[in-house]
Amino acid sequence: MDKVIVFLNNNSSKKLLAFGVEEFVEIKSGDGLDKCTDFIERNNDTYRFGFMSYEIKNEIEKLTSANQDRIKFPLLYFFKPKTVVEVDLKGTFTYLQGRSSIENDKFILDFLAEEGFLAKNEIQLHSVLSKQDYIDQVNKLKEHIQLGDIYEVTYCQEFYNKSALINPVSTYFRLNEKTNAPFSCYFKLNNKHLISGSPERFLKKEGNKLTSQPIKGTARRSKDPQHDEEIKKELSKNPKENSENIMIVDLVRNDLSKIAEKNSVIVEELCGVYTFKTVHQLISTISATISPAVKFDEIMRALFPMGSMTGAPKVRAMKLIEEYETFKRGLFSGTVGYLKPNGDFDFNVVIRSILYNETSKQLSCPVGGAITIQSDPEMEYEECLLKMEAMKTVLNE
Repeated sequence: MDKVIVFLNNNSSKKLLAFGVEEFVEIKSGDGLDKCTDFIERNNDTYRFGFMSYEIKNEIEKLTSANQDRIKFPLLYFFKPKTVVEVDLKGTFTYLQGRSSIENDKFILDFLAEEGFLAKNEIQLHSVLSKQDYIDQVNKLKEHIQLGDIYEVTYCQEFYNKSALINPVSTYFRLNEKTNAPFSCYFKLNNKHLISGSPERFLKKEGNKLTSQPIKGTARRSKDPQHDEEIKKELSKNPKENSENIMIVDLVRNDLSKIAEKNSVIVEELCGVYTFKTVHQLISTISATISPAVKFDEIMRALFPMGSMTGAPKVRAMKLIEEYETFKRGLFSGTVGYLKPNGDFDFNVVIRSILYNETSKQLSCPVGGAITIQSDPEMEYEECLLKMEAMKTVLNE
């Protein structure tokens, strides 16, 4: 199988599969955004796919990352694929880049056929933090909020396995079956794999319009339709969940205003309730208009990392994340996406994901949530377990 593969799946219309490397930029340290922008502009007549890890924050702000990194994805990787195909819901594919050949057609059919295979994993996940340690850390973060140091922080913990053997592609398709998420993706870079059931869009560009859709606010689904509807209504009215979301909306509005045309930042939807296979979520939509002269690196310097994965104020929240979390986030809390030949792009938020290094056998499943002054540490821990359910199931069934 190819050394670099990306599969972007919105689970509602067509999917994109890209493989083979014509040209690439890989950054392990240093000025990644400048080099990435040079690469993007140099290849502006093609499709380009790639990712940025959370640690790009250190390039944007005066920050550091010293915690343990199990998977070791690079900071940034973008490539011009030899082949890009669009796959419809029936599995029919159309070439957007590259051309049909016996080898290419076979590769595509073999990849899509993995959806029919049972993953057959027996992976037990272990937590770096005990439940009590997690609760203690949340209480310490609430003290920072009480003192006015921050308003909100997205605090995450890591579940892991040090000797995992999995089939990454079939595991991806199994996770996708469980989640049916609109920003689902699989990314293979040599021996490293991202298996993601992300429900969240980071940033979309269409023409001169930028759109961000942060998620904050989570509730469990119920198998009973009437009870499920009651849970949705409760989530829509929950003051704590709504305040989480609104604080991040304000942060995103501020970030967009750094590069937006005057008076163009608009909240198109505030705290809309969206239903997924395993959870209900509150999602807001914020948009802005930018000048065509604004470059990719300027956009990312203004908006990355996404506010939903940091907290507010952003820089202070990121410093506390580094202090209180036990792991380096890496590609988790980063973003995966693609740019079209016309310059439009779409990028997700890497959450609800399995990260796997097949050489070292290290596997990581980070999860977290927003901590505010209203947070109940016990309930925050239960929310982490809820977000873990789909990953845990596909890794041990």
